[in-house]
Amino acid sequence: MDAEFLRELFAEFGPITVRRMFSGAGVYADGVIIALVIRDVLYLKADAATSARFAAEGCGPFEYQRKGGKPTALPYWRIPDRLYDDPTELADWARAAHAVSRASAAAKTTRVSRKIKKAEKTVRGSARRRAPP
Repeated sequence: MDAEFLRELFAEFGPITVRRMFSGAGVYADGVIIALVIRDVLYLKADAATSARFAAEGCGPFEYQRKGGKPTALPYWRIPDRLYDDPTELADWARAAHAVSRASAAAKTTRVSRKIKKAEKTVRGSARRRAPP
């Protein structure tokens, strides 16, 4: 799938950016990744709540084999084939993927902020213990 095809496919959703990655591409909206394209198959980002919609359609998550043969699933699910011909419905699914990605990014930012604050507190406490009386 080339970038122009993807921009047309997502036109009703809104503007996207396509970036090459690994053996495929990432589809981004507003700075967050909402989809992967691997071997000409489109996978949208999902979470525990939205993945049920994909499963109900008989679609599965993107999986790859790790070294040692262990399969690993990512939170991206193959879209139903009919969505390639229905940009209006695809836009609805893409909006859900966008919401999942934004929530994931916000949660990650919160986790990083907590780690930074904890590290700063540790450094301040350590500096106080080392200060001469």
